[in-house]
Amino acid sequence: MDTQSLLTQALVYLAAGVISVPIAKRLGLGSVLGYLFAGMAVGPFALNLVGEAADVMRFAEFGVVILLFLIGLEVRPALLWRLRSAIFGVGGVQMALTTAVLAGAGTALGLDWRTAVAAGLMLAMSSTAIVLQSLEEKGLRRGPVGEASFGVLLFQDLAVIPLFAILPLLAVAAPQHAAEAAHGTSLVEGLPGWQRMLAALAAMGAVIFGGRYLTRPLFRFIAAARLREIFTASALLLVVGVAFLMQMVGLSPALGAFLAGVVLAESEFRRELETDIEPFRGLLLGLFFITVGAGLDFGVVAERPAALLGVVVGLMVLKAGAMFASARLFRFDKRDALLSGAALAQGGEFAFVLITFALGSGVVGAELAKFLTAVVAVSMAAAPLAMSGMERLLLMRPAKAEREMEAPQFDDGEPDVIVAGFGRFGQIAARLLMANGFNAVTLDSSIEQIDLLRRFGREVHYGDASRLDLLSAAGADKARVLLVAIDDRDKAVEMVEAARQAFPNLTILARAWDRRHAYELLRSGADDVERETFEAGLALGRRALERLGQSPRRAVRAANLFRQQDEKLFRKLAPIAGEEERYLMATRDSRETMDRLLRAEMARLADDEEETAPDLRDSTELEAHSQSV
Repeated sequence: MDTQSLLTQALVYLAAGVISVPIAKRLGLGSVLGYLFAGMAVGPFALNLVGEAADVMRFAEFGVVILLFLIGLEVRPALLWRLRSAIFGVGGVQMALTTAVLAGAGTALGLDWRTAVAAGLMLAMSSTAIVLQSLEEKGLRRGPVGEASFGVLLFQDLAVIPLFAILPLLAVAAPQHAAEAAHGTSLVEGLPGWQRMLAALAAMGAVIFGGRYLTRPLFRFIAAARLREIFTASALLLVVGVAFLMQMVGLSPALGAFLAGVVLAESEFRRELETDIEPFRGLLLGLFFITVGAGLDFGVVAERPAALLGVVVGLMVLKAGAMFASARLFRFDKRDALLSGAALAQGGEFAFVLITFALGSGVVGAELAKFLTAVVAVSMAAAPLAMSGMERLLLMRPAKAEREMEAPQFDDGEPDVIVAGFGRFGQIAARLLMANGFNAVTLDSSIEQIDLLRRFGREVHYGDASRLDLLSAAGADKARVLLVAIDDRDKAVEMVEAARQAFPNLTILARAWDRRHAYELLRSGADDVERETFEAGLALGRRALERLGQSPRRAVRAANLFRQQDEKLFRKLAPIAGEEERYLMATRDSRETMDRLLRAEMARLADDEEETAPDLRDSTELEAHSQSV
């Protein structure tokens, strides 16, 4: 590909995305569908503005590689354990049930049983990129729907490894070994199956060993240079290197990137890697979706439109039904199960890889491979529409019940405080305010939480407090304090920023997840923040001091002193919180100084302390402790 051709393709693809995605978003279709439609329009089978989409697809597939690497970084043992039911339960049942149903349908349509099983395994895959992007845009990524969908997608990603070994066993013709050629030169091409398997296992072992024992000293060495661009280049080099290694042994590059991410999930450099690679993910994923649209062969569609449409509809209905049954089996409620089913109804990126591999292994013929590729591409294009349609269908009935709540009539008088988020954090603060005679208006966006609280006699209004019109209706222009206690860290920042601009006289107090989130909230306009676990951890540490033999008076003094020093450190480091290296170095130095001061002060207290310290329950100590908190 010459330079002029490359520039032309770059111009067309970028222009198509920039024009189509905002239009699709405005129409409520989502960015993924915008990218797919853009690709269909400019691709070789429509306007033919870019020639062969396969040239760009090889580059755009790197977006999926980066996505799988970032997903792997999130797969920590703690997460696997917490989502074990969704991953190995719902995911395993969904994969088995979907394969069985699709294989049965394929056999009924006249396919050989081995080909039908292979097609079922390949079509059981769903699109990680489309599903996660759609759920993120609709605000469903965190919650039961996101949990079930992520668990199934993760199980499917893990299942790709054994599928490369299983599919050749279902071959009905002599292998063509086209799979490796499709993705570049492979060192194992032409080798016997057992040698290829050994090469694959050796490559995966090398990734695991290198990730655990070589990358940490390497990243420490690079971090010591304090050049962020070099760290970014190193992160990209790691992903590209692992992808290249997997390609050399005939495996999916995306699979290798996922494995590398899993190995590095417990590394202290995990957050830095995520931050540096994230910008490339969005751009390359968008390009990937455009090339998927451009690669849709309208000749295959025009040749058998009714058959193709029937198979696509059948595939999506059967996959949605299998996912619904799997989720219900593990006690997800009906609404969440239906949304999860609609989200996972399409074919996936790995289906393209597996179809190519299956063609080269003699599992499917060339005509069937083309047809299955078209089915997957059309189902991916239809997926955002199916998701939006299911969401609107499910929300129609609740919307009638919730319409009154969506713009509630606040009969609470002029509030002193508006509490946004009445969960386990917000309700404690709100109850304290109410117990002291202040008028508090409470808002929460979870219908389930509101129903539960109303059964206990709590009056909570339904609504998304990030909406300025709702805050205004709740009395934000008259209230003295806005207490932001929602558990969505990104939305909390947006809410603080919007409220600060719209109601400049309102005092905003916000719940923070951690130090970084606290700094972000302060920069967005919060007057004060409270890290949600700080006081609880401090109180538990104080009790531990007492159990270790310190007097209650000394334990309280130690906790108060720690709180004061930590607050000073927090305020001191605020100006450099956005500069990673400076912040880390300053934090380390300041904490060493803080530890020395604390030890010296506590040693002085031990020398001056009377033998009979007053009981912690003494009213004087309680008062002093309350004032310090």
